[in-house]
Amino acid sequence: MMKRIQLSKLFTDFFHSEKTGGIVLIVCTVLSILIANSTFGETYLHFWHQSIGFNVGSIDMHHPVEYWVNDGLMAIFFLMIGLEIERELYAGELSNVRNALLPVIAAMGGMLTPALFHFLWNHGTTEQAGIGIPMATDIAFALGILSLLGNRVPASLKIFLAALAIIDDLGAIIVIAVFYTEGFSLAYFGSAMGIFTLLIIFNRLRINYLIVYLIPGVFMWYFMLKSGVHATISGILLAFAIPFGDGSEKSISYKLQHFLHKPVAFFILPVFALANTGIVFEPGWQKGFGTKNTLGIMSGLILGKPIGIFLFCYAAVKTKICRLPSELSWKHITGAGMLAGIGFTMSIFITLLAFNDATTIVNAKIAVLSASVIAGAAGFLYLKAITPGLPDSSRPRG
Repeated sequence: MMKRIQLSKLFTDFFHSEKTGGIVLIVCTVLSILIANSTFGETYLHFWHQSIGFNVGSIDMHHPVEYWVNDGLMAIFFLMIGLEIERELYAGELSNVRNALLPVIAAMGGMLTPALFHFLWNHGTTEQAGIGIPMATDIAFALGILSLLGNRVPASLKIFLAALAIIDDLGAIIVIAVFYTEGFSLAYFGSAMGIFTLLIIFNRLRINYLIVYLIPGVFMWYFMLKSGVHATISGILLAFAIPFGDGSEKSISYKLQHFLHKPVAFFILPVFALANTGIVFEPGWQKGFGTKNTLGIMSGLILGKPIGIFLFCYAAVKTKICRLPSELSWKHITGAGMLAGIGFTMSIFITLLAFNDATTIVNAKIAVLSASVIAGAAGFLYLKAITPGLPDSSRPRG
């Protein structure tokens, strides 16, 4: 019997917070849809669209509640994702080049292939802007579904899927920064990058007071918001400016990441779901499934994800670029590819950036939700079928 890979305390905390967070997300999504289609629907939707904020001199910060959620709270979500990426690069699965290559290559296949599926359906149309929608994997949902299988699946599969989803998110962030930027302002962007440079200097000077990074980080968020580049990118930049140190429980990076797990899983992502999944099913809504954009999104998530992940991994292992972990089989990789088709948070996020037309947005959200349900159910049932009742799921490759 092969010795089971031991998970670090921080990864275990991360996994279990995402597991429970995934369940909370499901509940909030269902609740949001039910309320939006009830007699309270109009009041519910109006709440998210009403303007709130404040003025500081000539600075007007009045925006709809939904805007504050998507551009404000989600910056904190991206801060946590950035800290997790940093941890993986310095001390986790991605710290060893040979170990990191497999999920990196898997993520590349899981982004490029779904994008190709969408492109083939929508090339030359106005919906082509949605090419980034099926590229993302929702960490909370994917790990939440995987966790339902308990010890049936090896620990290395949990690490592989988490690393894949994290790299996937990084890829989605790059896509947002490059392709979904409007009204770019060099002055504001330069100001944001100036603050980022200052924070990097603080890092190099070994200044380990979190407040020294968080306060300038708020100003960096504001300048990024005004620059036209999506403000949530500031969360990633701030994460990489905060000193990682030795990665121990005493480091400010560890403390902040550990602190953010529960607020993100149990407040920020549920609020994001409530604000963005209030989909009103108008008469004839089923016709949306026949649009090329919907077909591109659904085929990308349901088919493109597992196909891309499997083929890229298979090619990399066979050409000896990297190796398949001893506990994993190709069946496990296939199952992980299916679960990676759960787009949700990032997919809906990119939908809001890609389109302005209300009908297109609603149809795209329905496509994302439908594809995510299908991908999650298929991945769960497949992995359950290949590991029937095994408390120790170490299996030979095949």
